[in-house]
Amino acid sequence: MKKIETVDSIRQPIITEKATILSEQNKTVFKVHSSATKKNIKKNIEKLFKVKVIKVNIINTKTKKKLRQGRISTKSGYKKAIITLKKGQSIDLTTGI
Repeated sequence: MKKIETVDSIRQPIITEKATILSEQNKTVFKVHSSATKKNIKKNIEKLFKVKVIKVNIINTKTKKKLRQGRISTKSGYKKAIITLKKGQSIDLTTGI
C-alpha cells in the first residue's frame, strides 16, 4: 500500500449546517483520503493544526445514482472523518492549511 503524505490524507473541511452544530461540541469534520486510517488522520491533524485529538470517527459515504436530463449519472462517494478535540481547543478553518 502506498504511504499517504500528511497533506494528502486530509482533503478539505466539510462546512455544512450539521458540521457547524458539531463544532459547538469541539468536533470538526473533514473529507479525507479513501485509504486513510484513524491513526494516520489523528497524527496528521495534530501535526498540521497543533491541537490534541481525543477521538476520530470515520464515515464512508457510498456512491449514488442520479437521473439528470434523462441520463443516469453517478455521484461519487467519499470518506469523511469527525475529529473530536480536547476541551478548549478548536481549529480555525478560515485560515487554511
